[in-house]
Amino acid sequence: MADVEVLTIGEVLTVLLAEPGVPLGEASRFDLTYAGAESNVAVGLSRLGHRAGFVSRLGDDHQGRRVLRELRGERVDVDAVALDPDRPTGLLLRDTLPTGLSVGYRRTGSAATALTPGDLPMDTLRAAWLLHLTGITAAISASARETVVTAARAARDSGVTICFDPNVRVRLADPPTWRAIADELAALADVLLIGSDDAAALGVDDPFSWGHDHGATTVVLKDGSRGASESHDGRLWQQPAISVPVVDPVGAGDAFAAGWLSGWLRRLEPAQRLAEAAAVAACVVAARGDVPGLPDPDRRDRVLAGSEVVSR
Repeated sequence: MADVEVLTIGEVLTVLLAEPGVPLGEASRFDLTYAGAESNVAVGLSRLGHRAGFVSRLGDDHQGRRVLRELRGERVDVDAVALDPDRPTGLLLRDTLPTGLSVGYRRTGSAATALTPGDLPMDTLRAAWLLHLTGITAAISASARETVVTAARAARDSGVTICFDPNVRVRLADPPTWRAIADELAALADVLLIGSDDAAALGVDDPFSWGHDHGATTVVLKDGSRGASESHDGRLWQQPAISVPVVDPVGAGDAFAAGWLSGWLRRLEPAQRLAEAAAVAACVVAARGDVPGLPDPDRRDRVLAGSEVVSR
């Protein structure tokens, strides 16, 4: 595995996305794509010009091999993605409706649930600038949780910055388990990215105090259409969301994370990295699917400057 700036660890799923406006239970036509919180961030960072690596397991099946080709095509380093001959690639089915969305998972026993610490490319991890983790991977199985925690501890011992986004998925674990996962990983993180909905699901009333009390030097609160805020060095910066026609809200948080981390990697000031994160998120919600709207730097900058209307 080549040197990377950012390493991520997680599950990427094949996605069947129902035709626009049709409920999942009624749909007969689907777009075939892929998604996963950590892989979305890796693709977003790669499109923004960064060297991103992804660690996972996929089924050695048609969909797993297709996802692997797609990620390679995005110039994500996937040398540490194993093809598992005994377990399938996970599947997600969803729709997009004006009133909300329905999601169905087929990930129990998937290849990614078999992740173990032995899958970690330790030399690459220790040489990276940043390790980005979410709670999702820690929640899919006991061995995956051990893998994520092992990676975080190794990164911490090597001086690698750790970014943690709880990214709560209530179907994966009960509230006490989610809180335990979040507390454990937040205590290892330097940067905490947390959505307001995740904070509510975790029973966290003040995300900034919670994050800093756990040891994070930087806490970023993602608050959807209400914008985002960053707490760092005793100061608070705020950024409004960029108003766009919302085609599909799924993937906005991961897009924001990619935009913010890009700014962090380039040592931008908090106000600028928040603004870039908002622009990247705006591009994604204006397109169907998690990945298609992820921009390159030129498009991000045009949206940020207000010279491009975000519509697809």
